[in-house]
Amino acid sequence: MSAGPPGTRPAAFLDRDGVINIDRGYVGHREDFTFVPGVVEGARGLHRLGFALVVVTNQSGIGRGLYDETTFHHLTLWMKQQFADARAPLNGVYYCPHHPTEAVGSYRRDCDCRKPAAGMLLTAARELQLDLGRSVMFGDRDSDLMAAQAAGVPNRVLLWTDACQEPDTVPVGLATSSFKRLDEAVSDRDFIRSITPQVPVRQ
Repeated sequence: MSAGPPGTRPAAFLDRDGVINIDRGYVGHREDFTFVPGVVEGARGLHRLGFALVVVTNQSGIGRGLYDETTFHHLTLWMKQQFADARAPLNGVYYCPHHPTEAVGSYRRDCDCRKPAAGMLLTAARELQLDLGRSVMFGDRDSDLMAAQAAGVPNRVLLWTDACQEPDTVPVGLATSSFKRLDEAVSDRDFIRSITPQVPVRQ
């Protein structure tokens, strides 16, 4: 899959479970969803710096039959409203419901969207006119960073899962930065200087 011509706006790609919400395992319902400390504040800062906020999330809970796509979409709409209310609007939410061995029916297949494949990021870049070469990925797993690397995203930040669980060692060169929480990354001047595009700050 090709990203196509480069877009004009950089993106801050965000994994969902473990980065946006506490990873309780296959979170598909509102009652199981709790925001990770600092994620909304960090997202607001990234928005003000000119980044499009784009969620890219593996959701094999759908393919496993733990919740359906309608339920997932209801939760996603609520989540997007919370970000919008916090002045950190999400430009897109991309998800992969597949799994190569554990899903059922048509969801059980190899695909090019499940991270560590780059499909979700490339689709977002094409649909949202994103500049992957000036973008950044925030994830808590190797697979998040591998997907970003495969998509040509140069800035790959490893966050602690749920902002409390330090990640295992990742391959050398895969993570370009590491922070405990998203808001800590955004408040780090040296880090922001290294990734900030030359675009107007949003109010």
